[in-house]
Amino acid sequence: MNIFKYLAGIWIALAIYTVFSFLGGSRGMSAYNYLLAERELQWNNIRELSVLNEELERTRNNLLFDEDVILVRARELGFGRKDDRFIRIVGLGNMKNPMIIPGSIYKAQNPDFIPDLYIKIAALCAGLLIFTFLLTLEIIEKRSG
Repeated sequence: MNIFKYLAGIWIALAIYTVFSFLGGSRGMSAYNYLLAERELQWNNIRELSVLNEELERTRNNLLFDEDVILVRARELGFGRKDDRFIRIVGLGNMKNPMIIPGSIYKAQNPDFIPDLYIKIAALCAGLLIFTFLLTLEIIEKRSG
């Protein structure tokens, strides 16, 4: 029974370290679930970028092969041909050119986890606490008996 009292602190410390590392450590379940959520956000971002890519590809193909689209786009950008006449209309406010936003940058964040040093300190403290508790029980038993 005496050896159990000495080994119980070590086993408790190992068990606490294992449980805390598994649940909240840098490679634990909370970090894993966070990374799964980040992966889903990345996939959504990729889907949005692929839709935007298809739109830009259609616009590019129209500008490459359709002269009427080129003329309309050039006039939207403020260009004109030599034989064009322009009429200035006042009071409509500023007309903005249709700009296509090429997507947004998504930077993944690092997952939140309990640092390994804190887990080791908690496990060591728990192991020492159990060890001192069992040691004081043994001392009390020796004094009383």
